[in-house]
Amino acid sequence: MKIIVGLGNPGINYEKTRHNVGFMAIDRIQSAFDLPNFSVNKKLHAAVSKGKIGRTIVVLLKPETFMNDSGVSVAAALSFFKTTIDNLIVIHDDKDIVLGETRVQVGRGDAGHNGVKSIIEKIGTKDFRRLRIGIEPEDEIILDTADFVLRRFSSDETKKLNKVLDNVTVEIKEFV
Repeated sequence: MKIIVGLGNPGINYEKTRHNVGFMAIDRIQSAFDLPNFSVNKKLHAAVSKGKIGRTIVVLLKPETFMNDSGVSVAAALSFFKTTIDNLIVIHDDKDIVLGETRVQVGRGDAGHNGVKSIIEKIGTKDFRRLRIGIEPEDEIILDTADFVLRRFSSDETKKLNKVLDNVTVEIKEFV
């Protein structure tokens, strides 16, 4: 079993914002692999879709907590499904990577990302796999991170993001 977590903030006000690319990636994975619709699981504090990619059972998780408490949901899922961090991948935005690029890493600190910080605190380690999706524009200096991550993508940026999200499904297939 693999647990694939996308980080974001719940609610319509945050849809399609830079900080919600983790949710967007999870939605793309669910659609690409024709996995069941999401349903809210109160024990996991998340919207959950459970199905198979190939022969592997996967759990897609979108925490219903806000970003800063994402670790509550991740820790609950690891415990509930009785699995280890070797079977976990967290997908999230990264303002230090240019839009259109991704990076897979293990054992990296939170780099100021509050969702990742929460996960590290709740599961007690930073040694889990992360798929970081770049959200930094090529031609803009970010002065206020909080304001920047809650902005929506322009139409040109959305085109780049859609290509990235398609590539994420390929990367996830390799993970499982």
